[in-house]
Amino acid sequence: ISALATLDNVSQLAVGFANGSVTVIRGDLINDRGAKQRTVFESEEPITGVEFREGPTTTLYLATTGRILTLTISGRGQGQPAKNLDDNGCGLGCMTVDSESGDVVVARDDAIYYYGPNGRGPSYAYEGPKQLVSTFGDLVALVTQPRTDAASKTSILRKFVGSGADDRYRSSTFALLDTDLKYVAHTEMLTSQIRTLFAEWGDFFLLTLDGRLFRYHEKSLNQKLEILYQRDLYVLAINLAQKVGVDTSQRNVILRRYGDYLHKKGDYDTAMQQYLKAIDNTEPSQVIRKFLDSQRINNLIEYLEELHEHDKATVDHTTLLLNCYAKLKDTDKLETFIKSGTNFDLETAIAMCRQGGYYDQAVFLSKKHGEHDRVVDILIEDSQKYDEAIDYIHRHEPEVAYPNLMRYARVLLEHCPDETTQLFIEYYTGQYRLKKDTPVAPTQAASGGAASAVQNLASFIPLPYRQATVTPSPATQDNQPLSLSTEEAAAAAKADPPREYKVPRPRTAFSSFVDHPDQFIVFLEACLEEAEMDEPDKIDLHTTLFEICLDIAANKTGQEKQKWETKAKTLIDGQDISMDASNVLLLSHLSDFRDGTVLVREQQGLRFDIFRSYASVGDTASVIKALRKYGPEEPQLYPAALAYFTSSPKALQEAGDELDKVLKKIDEDGLMAPLQVIQTLSTNAVATMGMVKKYLGETIERERKEISNNRRLIESYRGETDAKRKEMDELGTKSAVFQTRRCSACGGSLDLPT
Repeated sequence: ISALATLDNVSQLAVGFANGSVTVIRGDLINDRGAKQRTVFESEEPITGVEFREGPTTTLYLATTGRILTLTISGRGQGQPAKNLDDNGCGLGCMTVDSESGDVVVARDDAIYYYGPNGRGPSYAYEGPKQLVSTFGDLVALVTQPRTDAASKTSILRKFVGSGADDRYRSSTFALLDTDLKYVAHTEMLTSQIRTLFAEWGDFFLLTLDGRLFRYHEKSLNQKLEILYQRDLYVLAINLAQKVGVDTSQRNVILRRYGDYLHKKGDYDTAMQQYLKAIDNTEPSQVIRKFLDSQRINNLIEYLEELHEHDKATVDHTTLLLNCYAKLKDTDKLETFIKSGTNFDLETAIAMCRQGGYYDQAVFLSKKHGEHDRVVDILIEDSQKYDEAIDYIHRHEPEVAYPNLMRYARVLLEHCPDETTQLFIEYYTGQYRLKKDTPVAPTQAASGGAASAVQNLASFIPLPYRQATVTPSPATQDNQPLSLSTEEAAAAAKADPPREYKVPRPRTAFSSFVDHPDQFIVFLEACLEEAEMDEPDKIDLHTTLFEICLDIAANKTGQEKQKWETKAKTLIDGQDISMDASNVLLLSHLSDFRDGTVLVREQQGLRFDIFRSYASVGDTASVIKALRKYGPEEPQLYPAALAYFTSSPKALQEAGDELDKVLKKIDEDGLMAPLQVIQTLSTNAVATMGMVKKYLGETIERERKEISNNRRLIESYRGETDAKRKEMDELGTKSAVFQTRRCSACGGSLDLPT
């Protein structure tokens, strides 16, 4: 007997003989209740190994010194001759079956071969003369002999009978191989020959010819991995872990250690690949610190991008990634990262884009996430695209537009005065409408590449900010394109009803127009044209417009000054002035605008104050003008004018003949007694006797005539008095005859006294 094999249930037994025959014994061999045997194979070559393979059919593998065959002994195909699998045989004890796969393992001097029902399978090179082969789990156990140069030891006879009785004193090598992972798990040199190999109780046993039994216990997975780590066999460790089926966290530990090993060797790219595979269970800071060198920035970017893909990035990681893009000036990658939809901290991304000068990308992010205030801030503070900022503000609802307009009003007025002023007017008059683009028919088609590029860029712009275009249908493409003129566009805009919102008081916008008087006047005048303006607001608008006109006039000369003073005067010249008189007087006084003071005092009936204001500044011409204008209604102005004219030589000289007219008016209307006139003139040593000689002469002559007339009247009154007294005496002593029957006064009849 040269070979023996049995099924697990010991229902069949195959026996190989050195004469080349194989006998199969069937029956209840355990209980010895009868058995049948049959020779199933005969050959001229000695049998070196037999093994069973169970399945739908029972197959018997046969090995001779020159061939490997397979024979079906039960089931479909039974009775057919043996099938030749290989023309190379094997030595005694050099064939076994792999219990896990069912394949036959054949050990030859050059390699280890696997055979299945259909022929030879994979082979694994392992040179050396083989003596025994067995399997233990997924390991292949081999016993090899030391090499010799004797040709007799490679003969067919030695393959079958061994090397003789002195083999027990020779050494042998025992090895455990993992053919899947292609590594030697264990190797050991023994001083004596090995008789047999077998597995039991979860361990592997080795029996030598001198009767010693060796027991081998397989190490745990962690012990295996540690050994591989010590030998820097990280690829093998990774493959072993995958084969065993460890969990992800343990596999990532191996990958991370492999990455550390590669990093120390300077293989940074391969190391990064390992870190990326282990990213789920790796502290990012441990990896990032290894690649902070500027020469490794591309590896760092790769790792940071992967962190964002796995939603493991923090604010600091986003900051670092954007800094890396900025340092490399890689705008394409930056845009791709921003537009990829990767989760990242919005505040950090926008801040870093602004800090690195990537303002368009910052605007895109802000628009994408509805950060309207931030969009305006970037356009104004960073990009300095003021026209785009005002346009963006105008495209949003009042609750968004108004805060941004007020926040940046001065800057926008400085760079876009007309557009900003118009927006202020619309908002403060309740006519605010969202700005919309005018549909424009497309012109001749541009080149395909350029048009495609524009469309691709437009796809990234949010809808509220995207310009609308009208693309003609194929049916109408050859016709005249429809476009809106400027007038039609304006009419279409007016047709859109204004938004409903609470209109703020105009005075809230006043501070925004500091240093922009021209735009301020346009705004004030537009607000004053609004019919539904409240009275307090009208007062504010009129007063502010009056003040700004005076302020501009104060800085002008010549006709320009007169122009603005006339404009200011127009505001207060009328009966329905929405201004407080005290404010007008104060502003006129501060701006030295005498016409304003005069107009208000006229409207208030304060004519004497007007005269006094002229006299206080020594404006003789205005005093004379006021005297002529208001003197008939205010006679007391003439005595005041007399006092002013004689207050200084200059005033007296500028008055000229007006002094005589004043004296004449005073004399004619009796506004002052001559003595009062003399007292007034004598207050200041300005007037001379020659100036008042005529007045005094006429006054004295008139007085004389009046005295004479008075005396004549006195004499006549005395004569009449004496006559009346005489008549009364006569009536008291003498009778009088009354013949008159009717009253001379009323014409009534007179009755006799009773």
